[in-house]
Parts: sequence; C-alpha cells; structure tokens
Amino acid sequence: MPLFIITGCYSAAAAKGMIADPSDREAAARAIMEAAGGKQHSFYVTTGETDWMVIAEFPDGVDLIPALLVVGASGAVSNIKTVRAYTGAEFKAAQEKAGKIASAYKAPAK
Repeated sequence: MPLFIITGCYSAAAAKGMIADPSDREAAARAIMEAAGGKQHSFYVTTGETDWMVIAEFPDGVDLIPALLVVGASGAVSNIKTVRAYTGAEFKAAQEKAGKIASAYKAPAK
C-alpha cells in the first residue's frame, strides 16, 4: 500500500490544551488514521517549520483525505501537508519503466 508523510502545526489553542491536560498525540493520530482505513507507521513531534509528522499507509490517497478533513476541522492543527513516499524498489521500477518509454517523448526544444 502507498505510504504518505503528513506534517502539520498545532494551533495556539491546541498548545494551551496540551499544557493544561497532557495527552498522547501519537495515540490520537493513530486512532484517526485507523478510523479512515489506514495504518500509522510512526508519529514524531518535530522542530522547524512543522510541529508533528506522521508516516501512514493507506490503500489510496483518497482514503487519507477524510482523516485530514477531520483533523483540520478540529481547529487544533493547521498547515497540513501530505506527500506520497516511494520505496527504493518502487523508484527503481519507475526508472526501469522510464527507460522503456523514453523514446516516446519528443522534447520541444530539439
């Protein structure tokens, strides 16, 4: 199944809530990913441009969208970004396919 890397930022209200009543955010992320039909591989609190990162597996990117809608609608997070991750084997297969189809493309500036 495809892997996705999801990142985001906590809102000020979420930060206040976590200070007042600490909670396991990894478990919360896992619950919504599983409810949407995915499998959470890992959860990290991060520094820099985002506050957290989830690596999750979903049958399709469309299956991930409901989870992101719920999380975004909560107001607890913002700046949610998702990228599709590919394994080394998947990328190698893509390279091999590119070699097979390369002759079908004609560049505009030749």
